Amino acid sequence: MVTCYLRYIIDPYKLEEFEYYGRMWIPLVEKFGGRHHGYFMPSEGANNVALALFTFPSLALYEEYRVASLEDPACQAAFKYAEDTRCILSYERSFFRPLFE
Repeated sequence: MVTCYLRYIIDPYKLEEFEYYGRMWIPLVEKFGGRHHGYFMPSEGANNVALALFTFPSLALYEEYRVASLEDPACQAAFKYAEDTRCILSYERSFFRPLFE
């Protein structure tokens, strides 16, 4: 199991646009076999940082999702929406594995 952690720097004046973008991606990750754990929006503190977490059973399946998303019309629409609205200024992606008792 691998969890993808995305840390976004967003335009704080475009929170609605970023929320719309996030709502587009949640079902898309699930469509490709992942489990989305949600987007986490600014509340207290920094007003321009948002997070997203989602899990795939393996890094290989995550990579398959990445390749498939480049050809999927709904994923392409989400990419274009972010580009057109410029709600995302930058992002970083990291991967984690869970540790349980």
